[in-house]
Amino acid sequence: MKKIFLLVTFALFFQNSWAQKIGFVDTEYILKHVPEYTSAQRQLDDLSANWQKEVDKKYDEIDKLYKAYQAEQILLSEDMRKAKEQEIVDKEKAAKDYQKQKFGFEGELFQKRKDLVKPVQDKIYNAVQKVAEEGAFGFLFDKTSDLIMIYSSSKYNKSDDVIIKMGYKPGQIVGGDAPKSNPSQDVSTPDRPNQTAPAKTNQQPVKSPPVTQPIKDRK
Repeated sequence: MKKIFLLVTFALFFQNSWAQKIGFVDTEYILKHVPEYTSAQRQLDDLSANWQKEVDKKYDEIDKLYKAYQAEQILLSEDMRKAKEQEIVDKEKAAKDYQKQKFGFEGELFQKRKDLVKPVQDKIYNAVQKVAEEGAFGFLFDKTSDLIMIYSSSKYNKSDDVIIKMGYKPGQIVGGDAPKSNPSQDVSTPDRPNQTAPAKTNQQPVKSPPVTQPIKDRK
């Protein structure tokens, strides 16, 4: 239903703006030419990996404490059992808080991504704006956006112009083989990344806490 709505909206838009000069850019293709973006991704990947190791280390420590507690609880007094249980609960809470601080919504990884990626986003936006103004374009769409493009002719692709305006050479991909310039695609484009200028990380799924109920209720 959403796709149908977008298609109808898109058709009505073109009907009402037929006199405007229209083109498109492919931000995913553009980003491959930006060293700052590649560097930002590396930094985010490294941060994510290091923080994940710390999270895993904390939960491994909790696992060991709990196993030790299980092995010796029959020999402990009531006060000693309560003290051991509280120690594990406190460490679990600390681990969860650390995990949320690093990976949670608006946590440190989120903020770091925003700090590193926003300058790249601004750079692309400024270049797109200049290309649009110099080429007298009324509209420049992003091919990787949620707006579905059923067909796109490469002659209306202004991605290389944006790359040149940013000071880079089209086809000179950072850290990889150069693809064909302005690849024409006659099918719908891939799903949009999480952000306009996305910085995708290789974060592993965080480990679930081993303690999910009061220790004395476990078996």
